[in-house]
Amino acid sequence: MEPFNGIREPDRRVMVVTGHYGGGKTEFCVSLAMSLAKHGFGPYHRLALVDLDIANPYFRSRERRETLESVGVKVYGSAYEHEITAELPALGANIRAPLEDADCRVIVDVGGNDSGAVVLNQFGKYFSPEDALFLIVVNANRPETRDLEGALEHLRAIERKTGRAIDGVINNCHLLLETDAACVAKGHALCRALCERTGKILWCDTYPAPIVPAEQVEGKYEHLLPVGMYMRPSWIDK
Repeated sequence: MEPFNGIREPDRRVMVVTGHYGGGKTEFCVSLAMSLAKHGFGPYHRLALVDLDIANPYFRSRERRETLESVGVKVYGSAYEHEITAELPALGANIRAPLEDADCRVIVDVGGNDSGAVVLNQFGKYFSPEDALFLIVVNANRPETRDLEGALEHLRAIERKTGRAIDGVINNCHLLLETDAACVAKGHALCRALCERTGKILWCDTYPAPIVPAEQVEGKYEHLLPVGMYMRPSWIDK
């Protein structure tokens, strides 16, 4: 395993990732899982990604089950494990297995917006502040989170619906294939302001590694995670 290099190593076993529709939450979760698989699971022997997104039929992390499991990341989610296009909002009972496994590091990909985050309430006993880190992905180019007040309202709405405080903010500012280093900087400024207003941690900044050259962003941010384009289907550019 390669050592962490600029990537913030999670300090809790479970990472719950929330965020607005279209913010890049699922891409972040898949990229984080791939990065942890490369750099190590910390004090744990297993790594799992739990897909709790039953609100959005598109861009679900469980659609990349084969890619993730090829590097040792076990994927849990729909009751229809082999029917990734099924639109039935049914969660498999086995998603509790990694949450109950003290030797498994878990990334939880939660449905977009505060409405999608309500599903967390079914599993509240697994998300104690001591064991679970709550993160929110913010894309400064989304209309709903393009300014401080919008991002703040989105964060507060998720906290109200789940009854859990957000611990950290993730800057995932992007414009799909038009993303550049200035876009990352724009998002960083917004997320830093959001953290200053709320007392949250700026958990990391991200950049799309297939588009933005690493040398344009490395060294400018304390914690930086390159994200892939795992969730971008081939048909979208045609």
